[in-house]
Amino acid sequence: MESKVSKLSILTKGIIKENPVLVLLLGTCPTLATSTSTLNGLGMGVSAMAVLICSNIVISLLAKIIPDKVRIPCYIVVIAGFVTVVQFVLQAFVPALYSSLGLFIPLIVVNCIILGRAEMFASKNGIVDSALDGIGMGLGFTLALGCMGAVREILGAGTIFGVALPWLSAHPMMIVALAPGGFFIYACAIAVINFATNGKGVRKKEFGCAGCAMASICSQEKCLEELEKKGAEA
Repeated sequence: MESKVSKLSILTKGIIKENPVLVLLLGTCPTLATSTSTLNGLGMGVSAMAVLICSNIVISLLAKIIPDKVRIPCYIVVIAGFVTVVQFVLQAFVPALYSSLGLFIPLIVVNCIILGRAEMFASKNGIVDSALDGIGMGLGFTLALGCMGAVREILGAGTIFGVALPWLSAHPMMIVALAPGGFFIYACAIAVINFATNGKGVRKKEFGCAGCAMASICSQEKCLEELEKKGAEA
């Protein structure tokens, strides 16, 4: 029973409790840039989820083989391989979506969500758990982008999936489709999640190097400590 509950929690935590976009605040750049419409948001989310699941599985398989000193470059190579496959699939079967997402497809390689899960979870857990983590985090990312894209498309263009809506299509709020509107909708989505979880997601996080999801692979904290020591000695 504990095993089943554990695996269920791994699968569901990324949807709300540890949503990578709305709670962990990772992947903000593609979130704001590709959530201008429902289709773009869902397309970006599904693409990232496919890469996340596949890279988690492969990194979990190779975790004991990859030398610790070169693990990050190896993770990036694995992720880049799956991103290339996804890019070719989109270009072949949905060229309109591929053109719309543009540069943000290859930029999945450096997405903090994918590299962060590889370092924090996939490299330390089994294949099944890593796959479930990829599915859960991918669903959370996809749902966040899809919902934001739907709101921005409805208010900013008066359409949904390209279909015009009565009255709204004649009175669109153009600013919602632009960058300022993206930040506003993003802030509102974070506020809704905080309200729904009583702020538990944010209270557990600290602002700074210690609370960063990428802290284990970032040298900034060590650099700051060294600078402080040198300043004290001087």
